[in-house]
Amino acid sequence: MISVGIITYNEEFRLGRTLEAVKEFADEIVIVDSFSTDNTIEIAREYGARIFQREWIGYGDQKNYVIEKCQGDWILLIDADEVIIKELKEEIKNITYKNEKTVYEIPFNSVCFGKRIRFGGWSGSSRIRLFKKNSGKYSLDKVHEKFITTERIGKLKKRIDHYTYEDYEDYLNKFNRYTGEGAQVAFEKGKKAGLFNILLNPIFKFIRMYIFRLGVLDGVEGLVLAVSSAMYTSVKYVKLRNLTMDYNEFKNR
Repeated sequence: MISVGIITYNEEFRLGRTLEAVKEFADEIVIVDSFSTDNTIEIAREYGARIFQREWIGYGDQKNYVIEKCQGDWILLIDADEVIIKELKEEIKNITYKNEKTVYEIPFNSVCFGKRIRFGGWSGSSRIRLFKKNSGKYSLDKVHEKFITTERIGKLKKRIDHYTYEDYEDYLNKFNRYTGEGAQVAFEKGKKAGLFNILLNPIFKFIRMYIFRLGVLDGVEGLVLAVSSAMYTSVKYVKLRNLTMDYNEFKNR
C-alpha cells in the first residue's frame, strides 16, 4: 500500500496538478493542512484525501505528523508544488513491489516562470521522498528539514518536476516568506549579520550560479534566478540584523 502525504497551506493553484499526477497509483492521499483560507481543502476532498488540520510549527514537525497519519507500508511524501511525471509513477510501482531498499532519493527538475531550468544548480539534485514507514523521520528544523535514517538509501532514475515559482508574483510572495523564515532560523542559531553576508556573499553567489554553474544558458530566467538568489541571501541577513537589533534593544531596556 502506497500513501501519498502532503503538507499544505493555501495551495489552491498548485494542489490539483499534484494530486492529478498521483491519483492513479496512490492507495491513499493524506493532507495535513495549516488552516488554509482558500480552496485547498475543497480540492483535496475532490481527490478523496484524508484531511487533518494542524497549527504550523515548522516543516520538520509537520512532515513527521504526516508520516504518523499515513497508513501505507510505503510513503511518498511530496510538497504541493511537486509533480510526479508518468515515467516515475511506473518506477515507484516497480520499486515498492521489489522491496530491495526502504528509503529512496528522487531526482528533481525545477520549473520556474513556466520554463524548465537546466543550469545554475537548480536541477539535478536528489531528495528523499519515498520510504517505508518507520524507516526514518524528519529533523525538527523549521526550514531546511532533513530526513534522518540509518537505512541504506537507493536512488530512482526518473524525476519529480518541482514548480518552484509559477510566475513573478509567486516568486515575490515566497521571497518575503522564505527570507523571514531563514532569518529567524539564523537568529535562533546565534548567527551574525555582517558586511560579508549582506554584500559580498550575495555577489559570490551570483557569480557561482550565473557563470560557474552556467545559469547564463537558461536565458532571461537564468539571469533572474541568479539575481534573485543573490538578493535572497542579502535580504535574509538584513532581516537577521534587524532581529538582532530589536532583541538587543529589548534586552537593554
